[in-house]
Amino acid sequence: MPKVTSLQLPINSEQPRIMHIDLNSCFAMVEQQARPLLRGKPLGVTNRKTKNACVVAASYEAKHRGVKVGMPFSEARLHAPDLILVETDPPKYHYVYQKLVNIMKGYSPSVTMKSIDEGIIDFTGTERINRRSLQEIGREIKARLKDDVGKHMTCNIGIAPNRFLAKTAAGLNKPDGLDTISYSNLRSTLSNLELTDLTGIAQRNEARLNGAGIYTPLQFLDAPSELLYKRVFRSVCGDDWYKRLRGWEVDDYESSVQTVGRQYVMDEWQPSEEALRARLSYLCETTAMKLRYKGLAARGVMLYLMYANGDHWYERRIFNQPFFSNSDVLTRASLLFNRRPKDDWVRMMSISCYNLQPSNINQVSLLEEVNRETWLTEAVDQINSQFGEFTVTFAASLPAKGLVKQKIPFGSTRYFELLCNSA
Repeated sequence: MPKVTSLQLPINSEQPRIMHIDLNSCFAMVEQQARPLLRGKPLGVTNRKTKNACVVAASYEAKHRGVKVGMPFSEARLHAPDLILVETDPPKYHYVYQKLVNIMKGYSPSVTMKSIDEGIIDFTGTERINRRSLQEIGREIKARLKDDVGKHMTCNIGIAPNRFLAKTAAGLNKPDGLDTISYSNLRSTLSNLELTDLTGIAQRNEARLNGAGIYTPLQFLDAPSELLYKRVFRSVCGDDWYKRLRGWEVDDYESSVQTVGRQYVMDEWQPSEEALRARLSYLCETTAMKLRYKGLAARGVMLYLMYANGDHWYERRIFNQPFFSNSDVLTRASLLFNRRPKDDWVRMMSISCYNLQPSNINQVSLLEEVNRETWLTEAVDQINSQFGEFTVTFAASLPAKGLVKQKIPFGSTRYFELLCNSA
């Protein structure tokens, strides 16, 4: 049998074995489950209720009025004057997250959580255990979610031969959908979608496709691999899209972490120097905590500031030695902070660590001062783990405690668990 290459790759005709589960408007739905008086009402969830609050999750009632994730609360109220805004409550979401993970792991050992509210079950190799159809299993998962968490909980489930099409199927009939995309209905399904309905195709990629005469998902499906590779995406991404649309798996990998950081919109309109440094200290402390939790060290630091007049300033620097301790991150960020323009009020600050590498925290150094710093950091982490985060902390960070709240990390389930354990 001749080898099949991507240039002549057929549509995958194998039985769909991938299930994508997506909780509907997760944080808003969890709040409505926990607080029945909020059900049926337009609801927004934010990390901190201030004049500058931003909607990080919206209920379907709010979405139907035009409220979108990322929209400032002041703008959201123009769409829904009766919008109710509540602050995030991580322990609630962690409870639901753990329930969902436990349900999913009951069907296959191959479970991947893509984010706090999305997960994938790969049923490949479980045919002898799961003799029922995936549609039947999907209905059972929906029922178990209601039984284990609450009757208000719903989820979208998509079934397909690969992860991309399973996610596409999960978005076909929100809320509470259960759909399958397979060899038999792939073309009919794509015929009812727009290019931007496909995950990964936003305005820029849509324009690239349009430039090559591709205006619909069906035209995208029928486009030759060479056209996508050489003209549209001009990289191997074109070949990936050719395979992805045909149901072949190209997304079963975990992307590496490129940056670790925190940002904060100031709670004061005219913050003093002391207030700015307190918040910077806290952001550096929690950024260093994230680095160590991920087992990483950094060599680069970037500081970004936005001012009241709309101007932006940033500076970055690479250092000779990798670092991961609270004091190291703060010292390096302070070097940059001292160089900032001081002719206007700071509205937002962001700290990012980059040029990441595996941490050597478990390796003994030949330099005694390095060992002392490492052992002190480990001791502080152990104390904070046993007695609660920030039991031992910078004195400079104290004014910011209780003001700079942890944001819900949508794309990081590992750090989400750390956040909840310290809540």
